[in-house]
Order: sequence, then structure tokens, then C-alpha cells
Amino acid sequence: MSFLTQIFNGKTAKNTLLIGVGYMLSPLSWWNDLFFNLPIAYAFGYAMGWVFPEAFLPATIAGYWLSNVLGIVMMQSGALDMAMADQPRSWRRELWIGLGSSTLYTLVVVGLVYWHILEIPDALVP
Repeated sequence: MSFLTQIFNGKTAKNTLLIGVGYMLSPLSWWNDLFFNLPIAYAFGYAMGWVFPEAFLPATIAGYWLSNVLGIVMMQSGALDMAMADQPRSWRRELWIGLGSSTLYTLVVVGLVYWHILEIPDALVP
């Protein structure tokens, strides 16, 4: 099988897409937070704040965390499917690794905001 045939087969294209979109959502692409994670988090917080007004900030943090978790899990799924296609995988273990790394990253960001090392723009605060 030629190199181009391997790149453009359906499974590789799916896994490449999972890795690419996952990278954009993951904490590894901190520079893309402005374009992906923060709008997703804000929309989630806004939707929850519409129903429960006092839930805007906690829901925004939860939305940010969930978008990071989704990114990590998508990257892991695509990469492991490419690298270990013929070996058994533990989805539970992959999910826990994604949850743990995303939670740690989110706690660091929340801590930086809490101690005013990072400031939230006034436009994002209701």
C-alpha cells in the first residue's frame, strides 16, 4: 500500500480529524482558547445562566473544563486508534486520563484568575 493510500483511507482520515479537532479543544493549544474553548464555555455558561442566573460563572468554568476533556479524549482516541489498532484498549482508562489532565489544567487556570494573575475581561463578566 502506498503512503498516500494509507494517509487518505477512511480510518486514517477519521483519526487525523479527531486528533486535529481534539488538539484545538485541548489544553495543549492554549493559544486557541480564545477561538474555541472560551466561546464554548461562555455559550454553556450563558445557556445555564438563562435558566439559573447564579450559575453563569460555575457553568462557564464547567463548560471550559468539558471542552478541554472532550479535546483530550478526542486526541487520545484518534492517536491510540492509529498507533494501537490491533491491540485491546481500555476506554475507561483513557477517559480517566482525559478527565485528570483536563481537571488539573482547569484548576491551574481558575487559580490564576482567582489570584488575579490572569484577569477576566469586563465584557465576559455579566
